[in-house]
Amino acid sequence: MSSPRSHGAARPAPAAPRLSYLVFRLERRIRGRLDQALARHGATTTEYMVLSELRLRDGASSAQLARTAFVTPQAMNLVIRDLEARGLIRREADPHGGRVLRASLTRAGKNVLRRCDRALDGIEHVMLAALDEEDRKTLADHLAECAHALHPEPDAARAEAQ
Repeated sequence: MSSPRSHGAARPAPAAPRLSYLVFRLERRIRGRLDQALARHGATTTEYMVLSELRLRDGASSAQLARTAFVTPQAMNLVIRDLEARGLIRREADPHGGRVLRASLTRAGKNVLRRCDRALDGIEHVMLAALDEEDRKTLADHLAECAHALHPEPDAARAEAQ
């Protein structure tokens, strides 16, 4: 008796990669290129994330920045101390008291951030070359929706619960 393969039975089509796998693979490729590009500007990817977040949310705490950058609070403290020592950020006591220090960009930090942004612009230009402006916006909107579904912002979650 012969096997089905010997009679030319069709092989099942290979499974398409899972969407989560494709997103992970893309993230790893972006990260590799970004690490190289940012190193030329004296910054790490985590530092760039911190500077970018401070542009969006001036006065963020170290704990907030750690959550945004997906690092431990201890690791973020080292990043913050280094950025402060290099004059890229400054920290001030929270006006409401307590031990919380609020971080802000300095002029030097804004300059480094602009140079790093240009490096990321180049990476995104290559990555998105096959997409028109409408597809880029749609992709950005869908990715934001996916991220939100897995980890809604605390303020948004509170608003939805009310």
